[in-house]
Amino acid sequence: MYRIYYLLLLLILPFACAKKQADQGNLTIKDIPLLLDRNEAIQNGKEWSDVQSVYGLSRQALLANPKDLESALKLVYVFVNEARITGEHGHYYPAALKMCDFILEEASQAKDLKFRTLAAKAGVQLSLHDFKNALNTGTEAMKLNPYNAQNYGVLVDANVELGHYDEAVKMADKMVSIRPDLRSYARVSYLREIHGDVIGAIEAMHLAVDAGFPGQEQTCWARLTLGNLYKQYGQLDEAEGQYRTILQERPKYPFAIAALADIAIARKKYTEAEGLLKEAASIIPEVSFYENLAKLYKLEGKEEACKNTVQEIWPMLADDEEHGHNMNLEYAEIYAKLVGDLNKALKYALKEYEIRPDNIDVNRKLALIYKDMGNPTKAMEHLTKASKTNSKHPDLKQLAIKG
Repeated sequence: MYRIYYLLLLLILPFACAKKQADQGNLTIKDIPLLLDRNEAIQNGKEWSDVQSVYGLSRQALLANPKDLESALKLVYVFVNEARITGEHGHYYPAALKMCDFILEEASQAKDLKFRTLAAKAGVQLSLHDFKNALNTGTEAMKLNPYNAQNYGVLVDANVELGHYDEAVKMADKMVSIRPDLRSYARVSYLREIHGDVIGAIEAMHLAVDAGFPGQEQTCWARLTLGNLYKQYGQLDEAEGQYRTILQERPKYPFAIAALADIAIARKKYTEAEGLLKEAASIIPEVSFYENLAKLYKLEGKEEACKNTVQEIWPMLADDEEHGHNMNLEYAEIYAKLVGDLNKALKYALKEYEIRPDNIDVNRKLALIYKDMGNPTKAMEHLTKASKTNSKHPDLKQLAIKG
């Protein structure tokens, strides 16, 4: 875990004003979640200084005046951004939700502020895989402002995850019509891939990358997604080029480092892949890096190393769960691919199926598990559901061939 970060300029004011704060709404220094220090590798120069400044000034303003809800919302944005960049989901997503609820509980909030807070809260709920509540919150926000592109992005994502693909397309059309930018092009790309248009998906993600500013985290994420599209559909050289471009624009971006490990594994360069995954994991505590490392060890026949790495994963998953993150599919994947306990894998996959039975990814996971369990009837049942959008996902082809 990273060190807890305090801005030195705040060490005097909060305690000196404690009694006054209590009179203004019982807000104290303990009520405002802390900003954690970033790993030096991902401080990215002025970016981290700017984050610290926004956090410190917003926190100071809120402690001085608990009715300063704009400052509270700035903290929400800081926490959401830091969760993405640092991987400290267990700290930052609950922190963001706490500040959202603090704002929403204030009866005198302005309509626009309520809208922006609801949109932000829906985004956090998405990140926690709380898709039904994200849809409800995003819909509530839309009623306050039906002309905001970013909130339509939330509605696209929530409907996709719940398997409401036709509705997701409608929301994406509205999003693009309002603001054709990185976020809207990325949604178009995802929906095209879901519906089997891989070439169109790649074209749209190129538009998303081109719409972003080089080196910014969201631009790097879009380029990473572009690289993953190339990789998933067998274009390894193109994928590698995208990952290396990311590292030129944003050095030590851990997801790009881990993605290069996937390329190395595909080329059977296992020693190189291990080094890359360990490097990525040393930067942020991302479960998928450890999961891929364990899969690499299993591929190499290093059973003890695989087992030890899995033991590192369990407390990470438990911490995420404790802080409100739905990890059903992650458990299903680990039990199926690393532990070899298909019954437990099925248990978690079915648990997720109860929540979103129409989602093609959930059905694809169940089809794979049932196939490995020797139950072709159930595998075909879920393969049919997983194929309803004409997706070209490689797993579907594998299931169709072996089914």
